[in-house]
Amino acid sequence: MSEVKKHEKVYDLAKDHFLGDFPPSLPIEKAYLHIGIYMGWIIENDMYSDFFQEEASTEIYRFKRREIGCIILAEIWEGALTHKLFNEQANLFTFYYYAGGIFKRDYTDILVKPLKTIYHVEDTWDNFDKMSLCISDRFAKWQELTHV
Repeated sequence: MSEVKKHEKVYDLAKDHFLGDFPPSLPIEKAYLHIGIYMGWIIENDMYSDFFQEEASTEIYRFKRREIGCIILAEIWEGALTHKLFNEQANLFTFYYYAGGIFKRDYTDILVKPLKTIYHVEDTWDNFDKMSLCISDRFAKWQELTHV
């Protein structure tokens, strides 16, 4: 649905994961999960851009109803987490939190610790809810610091 352009701010690409140190024993879809969890949080908090709303209104609706999971959500956008999907506030937070490496640390601490790699996490609503709570807490603290 989305083609990444050279001038776009790209926070993450699933392709970079499955072409990297991705475990060959796992399905490639697992490289999309962490991206989908973050996209899902953006959707749950209505922090997506007008562009994303226009392009993905059905997927947004279906995700909010929990009819599609995080992997499918990210696959629809070819695993590309880019600035054009988020509103201004979400981009500021994403630059700080996701691009700053805090999301990866939180994801590891909450979901990955007992597993071999980040790619072994399951696409469940329980895992989404755990990360969503964490991201919301980080967002609230970020808002206090930045007054955004």
